[in-house]
Amino acid sequence: MKKLFTLLFFLSNIFFLSAQERAYGDGEYFKFRVHYGFVTAGYATLKVNNSTIEGKDVFHVRGFGETVGVSKWFFKVKDDYQSYIDREKDIPYRFIRKIDEGGYTKDVQIDFNHTSNKATVNDKKHNETTVFTFPKETQDMVSAFYFLRNKLDTENLKQGDVVEINMFFDKENYKFRLKFLGKEVLDTNFGRVRTLIFRPYVQSGRVFKEKESLTVWISDDKNKMPLLIKADLAVGSLKATLTEFKGLQHSFKILAAQ
Repeated sequence: MKKLFTLLFFLSNIFFLSAQERAYGDGEYFKFRVHYGFVTAGYATLKVNNSTIEGKDVFHVRGFGETVGVSKWFFKVKDDYQSYIDREKDIPYRFIRKIDEGGYTKDVQIDFNHTSNKATVNDKKHNETTVFTFPKETQDMVSAFYFLRNKLDTENLKQGDVVEINMFFDKENYKFRLKFLGKEVLDTNFGRVRTLIFRPYVQSGRVFKEKESLTVWISDDKNKMPLLIKADLAVGSLKATLTEFKGLQHSFKILAAQ
């Protein structure tokens, strides 16, 4: 369960609307139940608030997750991810990753300079600072979610289409690739909802069973809310289910209430 919340926040990085109107804003809040079948492993939240950084108006997004109950005794996870995103340009200025996963810890701050295309990585745990070059329009792991919600035109996506964006994470540049699988009416905690289904391509190995082991269901409306994330892990099937939300910018379309 070491990458449990890393998975959620990375996966939650996916979903979208055309650029005409913003999909999210100040006060948006999501809460997810992370579970193996009926067993709750933990909870995770995503919050958006207006803020400023170095005189720039930004959205401060914080993703926080931790294990609960019996899972906490077997494998304690407490993860804190933050991103400061320009309100107009949808680019990150700062990314924070502070995690404790069964004793494996990281405390990293990345500052992005989009004029020089340089990322300054401050590893606070090891007291090391390094600088890396990144491509234009690069996102961090959290900002990618919000960037795509505003920029990707889902109206014209066809089944099988693959979307790519530049991402900088853990001192490396990546091409994050996402495949559109189609549409489905999903039974959720709130009722039956029309959804878009996506599959991120991830590196197979120690955590995931294979390259295409993740599936994500997103509300097919102007909010593009992540409703369900399913992952086939080496230790079994893990799900993250949306249980609470508030502060949406648009009405949430439900076909039939529960």
